[in-house]
Amino acid sequence: MQTIDDLDVAGRRVLVRTDFNVPLETLADGTRHITDDGRIQAALPTIQALRDRGARVILVAHLGRPKDGPSSELSLAPVAARLSELLGTTVVLATDVSRDGAAHAVGAMHDGDVVLLENVRFDARETSKDPAVRGELARELAALADVFVSDGFGVVHREQASVTDVARLLPHAAGKLVLAEALVFSKVLTDPDRPYVVILGGSKVSDKLGVITNLLTKVDRLIVGGGMCFTFLAAMGYNVGSSLLEVDQIETVKGLIAQATELEVELILPVDLVVATAFSADAQHKIVAADKIQDGWMGLDIGPNSRLLFAERIADARTVVWNGPMGVFEMAPYAEGTRAVATAITQVNGLTVVGGGDSAAAVRLLGIDESGFSHISTGGGASLELLEGRVLPGLAVLEG
Repeated sequence: MQTIDDLDVAGRRVLVRTDFNVPLETLADGTRHITDDGRIQAALPTIQALRDRGARVILVAHLGRPKDGPSSELSLAPVAARLSELLGTTVVLATDVSRDGAAHAVGAMHDGDVVLLENVRFDARETSKDPAVRGELARELAALADVFVSDGFGVVHREQASVTDVARLLPHAAGKLVLAEALVFSKVLTDPDRPYVVILGGSKVSDKLGVITNLLTKVDRLIVGGGMCFTFLAAMGYNVGSSLLEVDQIETVKGLIAQATELEVELILPVDLVVATAFSADAQHKIVAADKIQDGWMGLDIGPNSRLLFAERIADARTVVWNGPMGVFEMAPYAEGTRAVATAITQVNGLTVVGGGDSAAAVRLLGIDESGFSHISTGGGASLELLEGRVLPGLAVLEG
């Protein structure tokens, strides 16, 4: 795929699809505050590189899932304000997505200026399943620009007007973020240095079945924690008490365990757990062996012996992919498993990839130095689909 270095952008209008779907909180005075600007920070290298080369940068992004058109709660105004701070220049927020407000804002631009179009999902055509309907919006967006750059990795697994359709109408290239993500995942999927260790957590096995199935033939070790580990433990005949359990996946997991054995993949599960009487930071909690969970107790984190075991099996890895926390890291009593795994990964001498979503959020919430990881993905869903071996439409349209 082409990169922005292959494009002539001086004096040209460059439409950049970014991912600014950031978490917000409403303060006491009614203003909305961005609680994690990681995705905005990740877009800066592409935006600044284009500005430095004299481009007129038009940013298109979404926020949340608007159901009834425009709303102040999901306006990109806080993003425009934060971008202005980070870039040291005024980022103009257009009053609409592709109509008069957008045309006016773009028409007033000079070289190096930045305009942010209003939330693209305020226009229902963005996510329409009908290609003809999406195409209408894509043509309106394309009319605002001369060139298209895809830099929103968090949406490249979507067939949407501002992701795929507009790319078919304009000269296009991958931005720095999308290129970096594509190269990293290509490496871990096709040419990993070994030992190759994949660590999976999060709540549900069903969310990761495709990943496990695809990676079992590629990895040397598979470490499983988080809520999904209880379906594995149940498949081994253990009582899991009130822990999260997908009963309908037990037989599937038994098959995965057998396949791991056949492929000589080392499958590593928790040997002890932090269990509690309720899903609460204030609940009574204790540490038990993985095969000693009593009825009425639920597992909410891996235990201290599991932390040591997981860290030991991570230590000599040359490639690590981590997707999903080891416990309910948002609650202090159940955060230490995730912290231990993240810390162990930062000590690895090799390529370490954090697969976006909750894992990336945990790194920031727990205050772990992000520079200790080779790559922190900005796209949870996109990274999962790549790890499943799927072709992502937003990347495929950039190729050739």
